[in-house]
Parts: sequence; structure tokens; C-alpha cells
Amino acid sequence: MDNEKRKNNVKSNRRARANKGGRPVKGVTEKLKYRITVKMATGDYYLLKSKAKSAGVSACEYIRGCITEGGVKERLSKEHGDLIRKLCGMANNLNQLARKANAEGYASVFVTCRTLMIEIDNLVNRILL
Repeated sequence: MDNEKRKNNVKSNRRARANKGGRPVKGVTEKLKYRITVKMATGDYYLLKSKAKSAGVSACEYIRGCITEGGVKERLSKEHGDLIRKLCGMANNLNQLARKANAEGYASVFVTCRTLMIEIDNLVNRILL
């Protein structure tokens, strides 16, 4: 009986030591265990590097993206991110104007709403370019 308790105690100590926290273990399908070597001409190599850099990812990630998606989508530039944040701010302003129009009547916010609509239209055109 005493021997059995010792065995159970040893097993529980092993479990306590084995689970130290941290990132969960990746499954077999998630691990990157295969390596493929590709020979390229100098021009192709620098083209790959430049496309990966413009997309904001590593060359390996760029190639993986090409395989899975048939291409790699470029990240938003800082300028586009700023424009989208401005658009979100304008959407909040428009929501406040809608509340005011419901409370006081549309005539009280007509001019402000019209100028905001023109600003939003200009901003969307800048984002699309």
C-alpha cells in the first residue's frame, strides 16, 4: 500500500513539472518540418526579396502565401492606415449628427452633414487610389 502511494506521488510530481506553461505545443500538421531548396538567378532572387519586403513579410512567408493563396496580399501602408482611421472618426461624427437630427430635426444639421459627406467622399477616393 505504501509503495503504491509513492508511485502515485511520483507520477503527480512528473505532471506538475511537465506543465510549465508557455505556448501550447504545435500539432503535427502545423509544424514547419519540411525544407525545400530552390535555385534562382540573381534577378529572380532580388525580385523575390523586393516583393516580400513590399508585402511586409519574409521571403519564406511570401512563398508560403503564394502556394496557399495563389498570391500574396500587400499590407496596408501607413498612409492608408491613417486614412482609414480618419474615416472611422468621420463615421463617429456622422453618427452623432444622426442622433442630433433625430432629436432636433434634420434642418439643424443639414450644412454640417453635407460638408461631412463631401469630406468622406474625398477620403474614400484617396483610399481607392
